Amino acid sequence: MVKDDNLDVIIIGSGIGGLSCGALLAQYGLKVLVCESHTLPGGAAHGFQRQGYTFDSGPSLFSGLSYSPSANPLRQVLDAIGEDLEWATYDTWGCCLPEGNFFTSVGADQFCEVVQELRGESAVAEWRTLQQRMEPLKGAAIALPAAAVRFDLGVLQTVGRFIPKLLKQFPRLAQLTGPFNQVIQGQVTDEFLLNWLDLMCFLLAGLPADGIIAAEMAFMFGEWYRPDVVLDYPIGGSGAIAEALLRGLTKQDGQIRFSAHVEEILIENNRAVGVRLRTGEELRCRQAVISNASFWDTAALLPASHSRYRQKQTLPDCPSFMHLHLGIDGQNLPTDLACHYIVVNDWQQRVIAPQNVVLVSIPSLLDPSLAPENKQVIHVYTPGNEPYDLWQGLDRKSSDYAQLKQQRSEVMWQALERIIPDIRARCEVSLVGTPLTHERFLRRHRGTYGPGIRAGTGLFPGPKTKIPGLLCCGDSTFPGIGMPAVAASGFLAAHTLVPAHQQLELLQRIGCGA
Repeated sequence: MVKDDNLDVIIIGSGIGGLSCGALLAQYGLKVLVCESHTLPGGAAHGFQRQGYTFDSGPSLFSGLSYSPSANPLRQVLDAIGEDLEWATYDTWGCCLPEGNFFTSVGADQFCEVVQELRGESAVAEWRTLQQRMEPLKGAAIALPAAAVRFDLGVLQTVGRFIPKLLKQFPRLAQLTGPFNQVIQGQVTDEFLLNWLDLMCFLLAGLPADGIIAAEMAFMFGEWYRPDVVLDYPIGGSGAIAEALLRGLTKQDGQIRFSAHVEEILIENNRAVGVRLRTGEELRCRQAVISNASFWDTAALLPASHSRYRQKQTLPDCPSFMHLHLGIDGQNLPTDLACHYIVVNDWQQRVIAPQNVVLVSIPSLLDPSLAPENKQVIHVYTPGNEPYDLWQGLDRKSSDYAQLKQQRSEVMWQALERIIPDIRARCEVSLVGTPLTHERFLRRHRGTYGPGIRAGTGLFPGPKTKIPGLLCCGDSTFPGIGMPAVAASGFLAAHTLVPAHQQLELLQRIGCGA
């Protein structure tokens, strides 16, 4: 057990970015303490239990995690810390779109069958052409693993071995940093395909095709449209991923303290030296404080003397979520249920419109241990499209709040009724989460999904800040929103603190050589 007065690094928050960073630093031999204000690890990806049901609080769609080596940075973190978990694999999910209901699969061919039936041969030809166009971009997007990047001169050593591969991809690098709609402009004209690509972009980053950088979509094409591809689900739910990262932290003598809410980042001689908890306890460290809190929440932790660094308006934020967590009677359900569904109500409103897109996850179809016998667990959510302003200032104990919860959750019930018509009669456990839930339990500024930085209008900041000794990781830093991205941010923050030769050894060990 590391004493609090013998710490190298204090990490604020145990989201996937913070846990990835902490586990890596502990693997490198640093003395790490993670301060988590919640009672559970995982941040927006934690799991929780109610009445025998295990629920995912956040994402439930994963890929590139059940095999190794993988281009997924989260898989690379798990490899680096010597941890894994059991994975269920599948390849099909359901779609309830204005065009109708259908099942589709990852892989290059089955979606073409769907497109053929819905839109005809010309649309299939456009999709095939797009796949060919994305092929070289896929290679460019994964040419340099996040595990090799660092923000000092040591990058010449860690990235050097990848230079030949990068030079081959150089003509495509500019495309990768631009908006994805520039890649498809003139190549895709079919209305359904344009809507579908907008939807995929939105689900990845909370932005449509004219806002997401092409690199994210290139990575997705590389993951979802390759031969023999499968999607993954962690046995035990998304919380099992957080637990695996936590094992990686603690087995190397790293620590986590729950119910340890950081009230302020301590700054002395213009350097971050520790944190003050809500209890008044002060914890100090030798090398760095690393914040896994959002950009806005990190800024709020700085003392008044450093208010010039707060600059809360310099990053735009994505809207929040509505969640519906259900435990249901699972007997005599439709026999063709998929574990995931995407529901779009109206393409004319675009995917970013409030309550227009609803996601449904029934993970107990993949992992029956998540629910009691003959029961199922369901998570329905509106992903990054719920306005915070509707909720701002409401008392969570008031009748107005209860009425708004009922009103704003109705779209999720209706989406679920398209899949399980008698769902309301089956319900045994029902929990509704709102932007205020996000704000309170996840310590998220305005309950936000994260920064909504549109391609071409700005860049996500790196791990370093203007305050020496203060670093950041998570969805407010490069490369942005999503599980692979925040795991990559953990790599970047960790490698700011360790020598390049140790990073090179890690790259070799996890199979990330050029």
